[in-house]
Amino acid sequence: MGQVTVMDHPLIQHKLTIIRQTTTGTKDFREVVSEIAMLMAYEVTRDMPLEDVVIETPLVKSVQKQLSGKKVAIIPILRAGLGMVDGFLAMLPAAKVGHVGLYRDEETFEPHEYFVKLPADIAERQLFVVDPMLATGGSAVAAIEALVRRGAKSDNIKFICLVAAPEGVKVLKDTYPEVEIITAALDERLNEQGYILPGLGDAGDRLFGTK
Repeated sequence: MGQVTVMDHPLIQHKLTIIRQTTTGTKDFREVVSEIAMLMAYEVTRDMPLEDVVIETPLVKSVQKQLSGKKVAIIPILRAGLGMVDGFLAMLPAAKVGHVGLYRDEETFEPHEYFVKLPADIAERQLFVVDPMLATGGSAVAAIEALVRRGAKSDNIKFICLVAAPEGVKVLKDTYPEVEIITAALDERLNEQGYILPGLGDAGDRLFGTK
């Protein structure tokens, strides 16, 4: 059974406050989102398995630890999820990157898939689906459905976001209870337009300088 984890690390919380502010411009917003993603990657990999390996140091042979088990893929939900990829790759440089492109109908809030490109061995990988916002939960569910339809195992998936609304958490948990949700903040609620309050605005627009 998956769970919901709120990362309350002081550095993450401090940087999240920076990107919430309207005075933070595109350059700083993009940099700080990447920094938060890197800190979150450090935490979400805490349970990755290790194995013993024999190495040679400059002095002796020695038994040390290295990562074992499933290989990793990072799956950003386009377009805002792209802002979190570099931070994850800084910690996991050997990870493959897939993409799931979704756009949201501004009237119904329903997500529509327009692009999916994934590693061929998706079924064997630990998948980190990344998107700055978990608002209505529609995009998260649609992205995970897109992965599962193409062979991914839902219990290999972790959904990682910067800000989540309780409504979105419930939708994702009701649909995929085995998927762990990791967020830097669980905010108050959604407004009538489907935006998170207090939130940080439209993450895609703020990352890429669009309106």
